[in-house]
Amino acid sequence: MTSTTLRAGLVGYGFAGQTFHAPVLSAVPGLQLGAIMSSQADRARSDWPDATVVPDLAALLTLPDIDLIVVAAPNDAHFPVAKAALEAGKHVVVDKPFTLDASQARDLAALAARRGRMLSVYQNRRYDADFRTLGDVLASGRIGRPVYFESHFDRFRPQVRDRWRERPVPGAGLWVDLGAHLLDQAVQLFGRPDTLQLDTAALRDGARIEDHFHAVLRYEGGSNAPLRVVLHASTLAAHAAPRYILHGTRGSYVKHGVDPQEDALRAGGRPGEEGWGIDPVEGALKVLAVGDWMQDSTWPNRAGNYVDYYAAVRDAILGTAPNPVPPEQAVALMELLDLGARSAREGRALSP
Repeated sequence: MTSTTLRAGLVGYGFAGQTFHAPVLSAVPGLQLGAIMSSQADRARSDWPDATVVPDLAALLTLPDIDLIVVAAPNDAHFPVAKAALEAGKHVVVDKPFTLDASQARDLAALAARRGRMLSVYQNRRYDADFRTLGDVLASGRIGRPVYFESHFDRFRPQVRDRWRERPVPGAGLWVDLGAHLLDQAVQLFGRPDTLQLDTAALRDGARIEDHFHAVLRYEGGSNAPLRVVLHASTLAAHAAPRYILHGTRGSYVKHGVDPQEDALRAGGRPGEEGWGIDPVEGALKVLAVGDWMQDSTWPNRAGNYVDYYAAVRDAILGTAPNPVPPEQAVALMELLDLGARSAREGRALSP
């Protein structure tokens, strides 16, 4: 790590830009929020008085001291904004989902390679406390070989809001929104599935696009086989299911509750505050101890920290560490998201 300070330009200052990007990247030593492109100029200037606020992408890309462009615009803008930024010689971070489809993802990956620029996707849920802890549980071998895994992202939001995420427009819907997180986590843990089957539905009164999904990933070959993985998200779950359910040949691990960082950021918290990323709800572990006797215990949580993603981006740009989410991973995930959408349309399991 050198004393170089990289300056980031943020495209979009809606919920994602305000909550997940501006405060997180600004907490990284050697990374500074230098400019914001937003129609909410007054809000952006009030929150970040040291940043230059510009009205459009052309103005942002002409700023000579911006090294990194962070794309936090609506999903259908991810591809054209990232493409323009790469063509302007900038490094780029794109919020998930990477693009609208795998074809766009491959085009961006190829462009980044030709331009010699870093291109990455903001998969912040890899840095959740509960996901990090789940990785520790698997690595410990305490539950034996994993045979069944459920990952839930359940919320209770019965009212359909008038916003682009809930309209029938390109890039909207729960599968590309939360599925991009859950599917990425599953692939990080277990690799690419042999088949994927997705069911989606619009369950809320007045819903115009899917607000529920249930995906089944089958692993039939390789070191993780046989294994079933269920990914589930709902906007009508007043009683949320456990965040994780993991069964293995020697026991089980069950985790309730979610990583605290999103709620802290929503409330105006900043990374680095005392207790940041600490999840107080430990998961329950039940494993074979002696003979047929099952031992009940808890598993201590690791701390989560979204700042680690942007610190890795900084180091990747400086050439001192690998890209935390390289383009090939982003392309592979978009291929699986596309496969899931096709599976839902055809009502059958499909192979990648």
